[in-house]
Amino acid sequence: MKYISKLVPVGMLLALLNAPGAFAQGIKNAGGPLDKVAQKAGTKDQGDLGTITGTTINAALQLVGIIFMGLLVYAGILWMTARGEEEQIKKAQKIISASIIGLVITISAYAITVFVTGRFEG
Repeated sequence: MKYISKLVPVGMLLALLNAPGAFAQGIKNAGGPLDKVAQKAGTKDQGDLGTITGTTINAALQLVGIIFMGLLVYAGILWMTARGEEEQIKKAQKIISASIIGLVITISAYAITVFVTGRFEG
């Protein structure tokens, strides 16, 4: 249960991080003087706020996916090396179930934000 209480805020945070992208769809050249700084810094593609937000969310979701995959591998190794110890097997099962629930919550939050932001595009 303590794993679920740690994973639910992650899904909620990812959903909240996508909200600015929905409201920033109409903002185009908001950089102003920052465009000159970006050109001097050598960036070729500046992108708008929605693109930057989408890229950030995509990277965060990839990180969350890697974390869940790592938890599943860890739990699998824990289960395989348990040698019949019920306590270690139950620990591995709890990790697996918590990581699957967290993954479902994260995917659901992503699906909801994609659906809601799709409504703002016009």
